[in-house]
Amino acid sequence: MRWSRYYLFTTREAPKDAEVVSHRLMVRGSMIRKVAAGIYSYLPLGWRSVRKLEEIVRREMTRAGSVELSMPAIHPAELWQETDRWDVYGHLLLRMKDRNDRDFCFGPTHEEVITDIVRRDVRSYRQLPLSLFQIQTKFRDEIRPRFGLMRGREFIMKDAYTFHADQESLDETYEAIRAAYCRIFEACGLEYSMVEADSGTIGGASSHEFMVLADTGEDAVVRSPSGSYAANVERARIGPLETPAAAAAEELRRVETPGQRTVEDVARFLGKPLTALVKTLIYETEKELVGVVVRGDREVNEVKLRNHLGAKHLALGGEAKVREATGAPVGFAGPVALPGELRFVGDESARPLVNFVCGANAADAHFVGANWGRDATVEEWTDLVLARDGDPSPDGDGALELFRGIEVGHIFDLGTKYSAAMQCVFADENGEDRPMLMGCYGLGIGRTVAAAVEQNHDADGIIWPMALAPFEALVVSLDSDDAAVAGVADSIYEGLLEAGVDVFHDDRRERPGVKFKDADLIGFPVRVVVGARGLAEGKVEVSLRRDRERQLVDPGDAVALMRRLLEER
Repeated sequence: MRWSRYYLFTTREAPKDAEVVSHRLMVRGSMIRKVAAGIYSYLPLGWRSVRKLEEIVRREMTRAGSVELSMPAIHPAELWQETDRWDVYGHLLLRMKDRNDRDFCFGPTHEEVITDIVRRDVRSYRQLPLSLFQIQTKFRDEIRPRFGLMRGREFIMKDAYTFHADQESLDETYEAIRAAYCRIFEACGLEYSMVEADSGTIGGASSHEFMVLADTGEDAVVRSPSGSYAANVERARIGPLETPAAAAAEELRRVETPGQRTVEDVARFLGKPLTALVKTLIYETEKELVGVVVRGDREVNEVKLRNHLGAKHLALGGEAKVREATGAPVGFAGPVALPGELRFVGDESARPLVNFVCGANAADAHFVGANWGRDATVEEWTDLVLARDGDPSPDGDGALELFRGIEVGHIFDLGTKYSAAMQCVFADENGEDRPMLMGCYGLGIGRTVAAAVEQNHDADGIIWPMALAPFEALVVSLDSDDAAVAGVADSIYEGLLEAGVDVFHDDRRERPGVKFKDADLIGFPVRVVVGARGLAEGKVEVSLRRDRERQLVDPGDAVALMRRLLEER
């Protein structure tokens, strides 16, 4: 393909709303263009990278035994109402009405639609297992779309769904698709990690995310030094924290702490370490107010808390509700001497504390010398804290390390969450109807392409992994009006085409500096430069984008060298 005939308009200006590298470089490199907040057009160059990834995904999903289909983007409300997700998804669901005033949505995911398909056709255990996938545009009405393709509202996703008669079959397929995902990301040349994850609005028994490691990643992930344990911080468990030494119970005392609102303020004021304080937060759900206690140096993991409570809505209680429940302003609640009944949930790290400090349920006052059992009772102890760098790994493998990641894939063991709700059943060996076990497997297409840019770039532009590069090779004519230069450049270009190389020819009448800057910005993996000065010495210049190492070779040897460099990549 020749630049003079291609739709390609680079720019030196980054979009004002660009916060991450991939957004800046993909806009500047004429790969995407914004249409509305979180909605982008893929321009020809960017679309080539997307299509290349899609072919890798199709190849590996087929190898894993999955069959491709295509489902509609617009879904009737009735299907989503069967699983209660019409309400659970809330404002993320883009809703619409047809001319007959019937409710529909633009699908953000397809569990309901695929379950409806299978329940109409499958009757017996002999027809299971089944594995189906599609690559399709989705829409989630994100509150704050940002980061270009990383958190858009409209996006391309590969989503697969599997149906099984028993857990053994589901586990086997889960592993097969996990392995397929590993092959996909390895084929793309990406550094990634698979981590335990929260199942969120998709639900199910368990799930794992695939994270491309990048400093600009939106997600925080922890893992043990050997990688034997890895999890998103929303899900991450930690090993036992150091417990206080045994001590005789002190007398419970109330002390005045004027103006000391934060745990750090109180600790300094009383001369106590943060680990000797119990922090009490009041949360509200759709059903109740809940008091949550954690050690003073720890933070509540609200995802863990929401899952423990089985709540759809979770938020810190407002000033009025906190005063009503505790008799004190926000910041002074505690589990001792509450004026009324309140459900309390405690994190295990606070359970061993003795003679601790806590709020006295009165403004500017705290209790000192408090002890569980004698002064306060918590009936529910569980893991509620947010994991952080340096925490002990739950598998005993040293201290957890924190890193940033970009979620590019998420796989779920759904159990019977959807099949039971939608009566997707099969007759077992005894002729009894049972709900099918299901798995769900998502992979972000545009997000993976963007993640590749986040992980592979320098100050001048993108350094594409070979598998995702829109074009593998670039031919640059420095003197397009020079017949000799044009002839040699065309000859090398045609030779690369005949050799099966995905090649682009910059045949514009532009200054050399402009061409070099554009070549670096777009990130063609291998390029050959043909100029009058070099040809005068019988040479052309071949170089790699990644290391910029240059080789001067005879024009007749350029095609063979470039093919060899591409094969080595």
